[in-house]
Amino acid sequence: MATVRERQPGVWEIRVFTGNDDAGRPTQVSRTVRGLKRDALRAAAEMTLKPSRAAGRTVSGLLDEWVAANQTTWAPATARDQSSRVKLIKADRIATVAVARLMAADVERWHGRMRKAGVGEGSLRNQHVVLRAALTQGVRWGLLATNPASAARLVHRKRAPRQAMSVEEIQAVVLAASGVDAGAALALRLAAVTGARRSELAALRWDDLTGRRLRIDSSVAVVRHGTHAARSESELVDDITKTANHRTVTVDEVTVESWHSYQSSFADPGEWVFGRFEPANPDRIGWWWKRARAQSGISSAWRLHDLRHWSATQAIGGGHDVRTVAGRLGHANPAMTLRVYAHVLDQADEQVAAALARTLDATRADHVESDP
Repeated sequence: MATVRERQPGVWEIRVFTGNDDAGRPTQVSRTVRGLKRDALRAAAEMTLKPSRAAGRTVSGLLDEWVAANQTTWAPATARDQSSRVKLIKADRIATVAVARLMAADVERWHGRMRKAGVGEGSLRNQHVVLRAALTQGVRWGLLATNPASAARLVHRKRAPRQAMSVEEIQAVVLAASGVDAGAALALRLAAVTGARRSELAALRWDDLTGRRLRIDSSVAVVRHGTHAARSESELVDDITKTANHRTVTVDEVTVESWHSYQSSFADPGEWVFGRFEPANPDRIGWWWKRARAQSGISSAWRLHDLRHWSATQAIGGGHDVRTVAGRLGHANPAMTLRVYAHVLDQADEQVAAALARTLDATRADHVESDP
């Protein structure tokens, strides 16, 4: 049985009785529909024909089922991150809400509690994505008729786009890195030239470079065992890249020369570029960055990841197409590149406008001069 009520003009709330939970208490599923009353009645009919089977399940339980169903397909770093996000969601009272009773309003109130607690926008977004994915699985399994997290609005705070490092700062930190470690300068130069992530640099092998073509097809994940309070020895796992993409990028002659010079400095260079006989720990490259940054005198606000950011900004700002840039960065979809670097595209658009105006004005001037 379904009930339909208009909460405000054009916004309808539908509630459908779904049975009883293990304690014998009645359960229901709700959905918000925007539109006319006939749209709400149609949705109510669909929900009645396809009732929810989520009775007795809480958000916490559904999250556990989602992890169990997917963790064998995740890379170690992904499994670690997703499990951590699930733990954070379960620390909030939304985890105790019955899935059949969960509404978009509950999700938005959860957003509000996280913001009030000082949770950053990035963490909030990541947790929301996890909750939405778990609920999507619930819909696919027939446990839910709709996904409340998809209906909820995740309002983003406006913030200025992150600025890019200058060429002079890049040069200074790479130069300083040469005094930190023989491999540090090569690692930081590769990060700027290829846009490779720290974990991808750690996984590079000598045979990944052929001529000027560098293959990036794996990354090193640090798997730490035990509880946070009592960590045992960490394990390095050479696994797929963050987006499971294999890519090959072209590097310049100076980078190739630096690569071979570093390799020839060892009597036995081993298999891995920065670890020799085993994959390098990404933390080592992070330490190189911190030391080089301090010695170069550049701002301590710059992160190692900003070398990747600089690579993308320079490429897009230089007029190179987004698909090529996305391929070099290893983005799964160029739409991600467009979203992250939209402000750079705006600047490039201004350059295009100026170039077109110069061409148009020059052509007009030529016509004026040619008139008798």
